[in-house]
Amino acid sequence: MRLRLQEAALELYLERGYDKTTTGDIAARAGVTERTFFRHFTDKREVFFDGQAELLTLLTEAVAAVPAGTRPLPTLRAAFHEAVPLIERNLPVTERRYPVIMATPALQERALAKHAALVGALTEALQARGITDDLAALCAQVGMDTYAIAVRRWGADRTHDLHTHLDQAFTDLRLASNALK
Repeated sequence: MRLRLQEAALELYLERGYDKTTTGDIAARAGVTERTFFRHFTDKREVFFDGQAELLTLLTEAVAAVPAGTRPLPTLRAAFHEAVPLIERNLPVTERRYPVIMATPALQERALAKHAALVGALTEALQARGITDDLAALCAQVGMDTYAIAVRRWGADRTHDLHTHLDQAFTDLRLASNALK
């Protein structure tokens, strides 16, 4: 049912635009009642961001699984590599959603909130590994931004897989930080 609602929302957002689509429209397209829509999603924005909990859990568990003593950024890099199969699996929907998100301020706002929630969760996961609060927050933010750059690069250049783009983005980060010396 969730997938039907998500597909219906995506179709309608692409046809009409986000602002001209109601939860009732989405429910009708999916062949259910609006009440059913609200059993699955709190609002019409959330239908686009359903996978956040799965990604958050996957990343925080991956951080915890990295061997003790690994520095924070290599820890995050390893965790992001664990998320690649999920990102690849969701690619067909993500590619169709992206233009809608970029054209809709309410969805851009939600995307930023999702990013911030992931940064917060990664900060806590690093702190649980004994990383100081400030360093954990800095590394989580920089790590998420590096990950986002790798995903964008992969979206623009599929001649290399996402693992390769992740490695390159983290290499670029290391080179940039070495330039500060």
